[in-house]
Amino acid sequence: MSKLFQRVAGFFTNRTMVGMDKAGNRYFAKKDEVDGIMKEKRWVVFKGEEDPTSIPVEWICWLNGQRKRAPTPEELMDLEARRERVRQNVAFLKKEEEERKEREGSTRKVISTDKVGGPDLKSFIRQFGVPSEGDENQKESVSMEGVRNSKEKEAKKAKQDPEYVRYILHLRVCATITTYTLKS
Repeated sequence: MSKLFQRVAGFFTNRTMVGMDKAGNRYFAKKDEVDGIMKEKRWVVFKGEEDPTSIPVEWICWLNGQRKRAPTPEELMDLEARRERVRQNVAFLKKEEEERKEREGSTRKVISTDKVGGPDLKSFIRQFGVPSEGDENQKESVSMEGVRNSKEKEAKKAKQDPEYVRYILHLRVCATITTYTLKS
């Protein structure tokens, strides 16, 4: 029982206040000998409610042992000023971005839907030109039916025409790129 009393009494007499943060939380350190090794214990006494989110990052690092020395008041003021400058820069950049979007918004049409549809294959296929009248294979490949239900037709045509295989692969790659771009 006396050993417990000594520990409790030593807890209050042996501690050293290391610093205080802006919120009024006080930080303490105490050196103890455990198994012949000097260990430093660090803790915080909260001013009001025990709210771990009210502890500044610098003090958290000190409590966890990531910092050897406690942050000084000057260092805390410098870091707070730096954070304020970063906040101002972020606000400035957001404002610039909104102004840029407003300027571009009048010239650019933005599509805002919950669901993104597939790529517009008709307009994509139109850019390859109209096939000649005698070429039946290309007519079918240009039509939407030839693209949509093409597994069986592709297998037959692939055996007949290696150019057709390249064309279909090109369409698939472009459709994949278009779909990826629309999702992004």
